[in-house]
Amino acid sequence: MKFVISILCIAALSFALSLFLPWWCIAIAAFVVTFFIPQKNILSFFTGFLALFLLWASLSLIISSGNNDLFSHKLSLLILQMDNPILIILVTGMIGGLVAGFAALSGNITRKLVMKS
Repeated sequence: MKFVISILCIAALSFALSLFLPWWCIAIAAFVVTFFIPQKNILSFFTGFLALFLLWASLSLIISSGNNDLFSHKLSLLILQMDNPILIILVTGMIGGLVAGFAALSGNITRKLVMKS
């Protein structure tokens, strides 16, 4: 149950913070949530990863479909050297997921260090 609550909290806080702050505020959100909701290290990483992967991939898909995948087609040709807009959306989700996953892991480890002393 903590896993699902953490995913929802990280996604909601990341979305809210990203309305006003730069993109890296997702790391702050993942760090804070996993600091206050203790889990095992591997679960905290997957909590942050899954929350932001789903959030960024779904937001990218919504934005991309709003303009008929025009930008995604051009970006995938430029970066991936192939015309595959879905792959660029997945790469976007992976980047956000990795940033939030490592921030969530850092938050969990920091909690353990703080509570130990």
